[in-house]
Amino acid sequence: MHRITGKGGDSLIEMSPAESFNDDLNGYHQHASSSSGSLQQGQSEFPLTPEVCVETCESLNTSQTSLAPSDHSDSPQREAQTLEQINSLTGLSRKRALFLKFRSRIDRQQQSKDSVFFRDGLRRIDFVLSYVDDKDEKKQERRKVYEANLEKVGLQLEVEDKSESEDGKTYFVKIHAPWEVLATYADVLKIKVPFKVNDIPDNTEMPMNWMSTPFRLPDHIMHPEPDFFTAPFNKSKSDFFLIDDRETFFPPSTRNRIVYYILSRCSYFRDECGDKDKKGIKRLLNNGTYTSAFPLHDSRYWTRAKDANCESERYNLYKHWARFFCFFKEQPLNLVRKYYGEKIGIYFAWLGFYTEMLLFAAIVGTICFVYGVLTYDDNEWSKEICSEEIGGNIIMCPLCDKKCGYWKLNTTCNSSWQSHLFDNVGTVFFAIFMGIWVTLFLEFWKRRQARLEYEWDLVDFEEEQQQLQLRPEYETKCSNRKMNRITQEMEPYLPVTSKCARTCLSGATVLFWISLIIACIIGVIAYRLAVYAAFASIMKDSPTAQLQVVGPLITPQLATSVTASCINFVIIMILNLMYERVAVWITDMEIPKTHLEYENKLTVKMFLFQFVNYYSSCFYVAFFKGKFVGYPGKYAYMFGSELRNEECDPGGCLIELTTQLVIVMTGKQVWGNIQEALVPWLMNWWGSRKARSHPESLYSRWEQDHDLQGFGQLGLFYEYLEMVIQFGFITLFVASFPLAPLMALINNIIEVRVDAWKLTTQFRRPVAAKAHSIGAWQEILNGMAVLSVVTNAFIVAFTSDMIPRLVYMYAYQPDGQMNMKGYINNSLSVFNISAFPLDNKPDDDENPFWFNSSIHTTCRYRDYRYPPGHEMQYKHTMQFWHILAAKLAFIIIMEHVVFFVKFFVAWMIPDVPSDVRARVKRERYLVQEYLHNYEVEKLKIQLSQNTHDECTCAPMIYPSLPRHEVLSECL
Repeated sequence: MHRITGKGGDSLIEMSPAESFNDDLNGYHQHASSSSGSLQQGQSEFPLTPEVCVETCESLNTSQTSLAPSDHSDSPQREAQTLEQINSLTGLSRKRALFLKFRSRIDRQQQSKDSVFFRDGLRRIDFVLSYVDDKDEKKQERRKVYEANLEKVGLQLEVEDKSESEDGKTYFVKIHAPWEVLATYADVLKIKVPFKVNDIPDNTEMPMNWMSTPFRLPDHIMHPEPDFFTAPFNKSKSDFFLIDDRETFFPPSTRNRIVYYILSRCSYFRDECGDKDKKGIKRLLNNGTYTSAFPLHDSRYWTRAKDANCESERYNLYKHWARFFCFFKEQPLNLVRKYYGEKIGIYFAWLGFYTEMLLFAAIVGTICFVYGVLTYDDNEWSKEICSEEIGGNIIMCPLCDKKCGYWKLNTTCNSSWQSHLFDNVGTVFFAIFMGIWVTLFLEFWKRRQARLEYEWDLVDFEEEQQQLQLRPEYETKCSNRKMNRITQEMEPYLPVTSKCARTCLSGATVLFWISLIIACIIGVIAYRLAVYAAFASIMKDSPTAQLQVVGPLITPQLATSVTASCINFVIIMILNLMYERVAVWITDMEIPKTHLEYENKLTVKMFLFQFVNYYSSCFYVAFFKGKFVGYPGKYAYMFGSELRNEECDPGGCLIELTTQLVIVMTGKQVWGNIQEALVPWLMNWWGSRKARSHPESLYSRWEQDHDLQGFGQLGLFYEYLEMVIQFGFITLFVASFPLAPLMALINNIIEVRVDAWKLTTQFRRPVAAKAHSIGAWQEILNGMAVLSVVTNAFIVAFTSDMIPRLVYMYAYQPDGQMNMKGYINNSLSVFNISAFPLDNKPDDDENPFWFNSSIHTTCRYRDYRYPPGHEMQYKHTMQFWHILAAKLAFIIIMEHVVFFVKFFVAWMIPDVPSDVRARVKRERYLVQEYLHNYEVEKLKIQLSQNTHDECTCAPMIYPSLPRHEVLSECL
């Protein structure tokens, strides 16, 4: 036993060596002692010397505590000597010495270091600041002034000395906001709080509700708090609201939001300095005065907090939401909102809804793909290509100059079969379906969002309220002042000349980076043109051609397409990493006025860049490749160089677009998940490797959170950006790959749980923020929905071979039958080999062994032109113009049909459900009624207490008067 006795003999603590390191003990006892104590040791596996064990009552010689003066019994010299002795120890001895030091605090309440309360166990820790004292006098002065100003505002601070931290270097400043501070700023921020339990009956029972039972979560998880009528908090009317306990009236998310609001605006300069620019925790973090600032998680994620006053909501989120095996369960959005705030809650609500809607698109896309598989054997044109009698006797013109020889059409047999899986009648149906699906998704999301606005008390949330809250950076950098017409107060503003100059510089920077992306894409195209000839020459006698299974699949076209796509993906990732910092820098340079304006500006910049970065290669393959190649003897070249423009396979460019889409989309999703999950986990694992073996009583709650990664102000922004880019892939180019929604669905099922897991386990708790919608992303999605109709119509018309086949079947089939026999021969034009210029003619050693120039006098190429010897040789035939007219007609008809259905559906589906609209009106009426009754009762009490009644009417008649008469007569 270790027995610690104070000199007064009024306290006695007994604990075994095992107990001192037992997590289940979960506490260190704080006991009073009059002066220096003595340590009596019994038998112990790890003996301690009396000089190491400390019974003093003051643990931090620099901390700001609320202890009574009589409690400070030890001298500073003794404390310094004790700390020096402890720091001289290493390993387990130091841990035990620190543990006994903690247990000997004077407060008699049990309080674990894994707690969200001050040492007194009563005041909640609302925020934590950390810093390393590097003997920098400027930083010390800033911290001293800043913390003094925080205390002037009313916040209460408690400091944990560096000797009590794991690394022995980090100080932690714990911040508590008392009731007066919370009430004052809740009034300023117009935070809605409950004043009456909602008594409107909820009749939202769904038919066949029992079928959803396996997907449900417990009711206390889905609805962690009752439904209330709420109104903006008014400090002068605090008795109007349902305040049972002032300490728990404001939830932790609201408390940390209020404290962060104060931290962001508190100055760190002395009044006599007058330097208004020195303000806000963000600047202090940037200049290294503090190393981090964060609110605390309420428990460890894998176990409940031992303290009954801790809610352990983090544990509930991890157990029911953040584990992958909960992927089939509904999301506890109300608990997410309560713990993280509305802004993060609305993101997960949107992501979950998007994933649910993807299920329908994935089912239809899979059916279209299965249709392509089932009609595999009915593919007449692929049979002709693979046939020795037809495809084996068609000699094709070289695909590049000099280094490419003549080739037989049947060498593209496999690619034509693969192309049929995606290029069939089902593709047209799926493209039209996706145009309607995206409209349904956006309209139903508006309804879902309206319901969340009602349930989360965001109905009266106005962006104007947020815009009144200027960014601290704007307030400090704008020295000019002008009168605000709304508030009639002087406020900072940015002069028009400075604003225009900053906007022009920002726009020029964005254009430069977009031009850089286009230059990189042109470089990739040049690579494709240059390398294709090399692949064609190398693979002519390649040993891979002898492989039975994959040999026929490895063609120069495939090798060029795959390597170019991979290179393009690497360039995309590198440019992303570079541009993210540039976008933040130029947005900061513009000095946006509000947080909302800042996010919108950054959103537009990042999306424009990402749009060009991710989609430019797909646009090239879909709409440019094979469209401007010319014909043999008069080929088109890239910018007048020696690089000949690419041609499509006889099977079409659709399969190449599919390849490009799969590589970029899949690569981005895999890379994104690695970045989101693996990197934070590895960094946290490495950063906390020393502290993982600590017992709960030594590894404090603030140190645990300090070792986690910071979520950052733009953490949610990147999550939205990732999903919106994915949304573009499955809408803009879905006609080329019907399985894209299925891939997105699988990714998003994982994405929801990965995002939940990393937010709950790998990141510090973000500061709660309000948002009633997904913001600027809604307009971006609407724009992409409109653009997707156009792109898919053009893909079906110009990238797919669907229209030429239909024109042939209905107008040019020689036997007048409704089949595709003879289509391949009809779609290929003839060129006289002897007419090849020397620059285009292949070298003799590049031709295959079977080619004989005396026998083979003509070659075929993909186009509709008159043959040699015709009076209009090599000019376009009438069939070409018929096909072009059919393509344009298809685009016009498809766009008009889809747009008509889109706008009709949007008009038919109201943005706000009727029951939600009715409940909102009912709630507003009741709020006004209760507020009126409260004011009348308060007025009657005041009049009854006033002996000199200034009102000429009798108070007793008020209940019989209409409301407006009562107010007008008495006021």
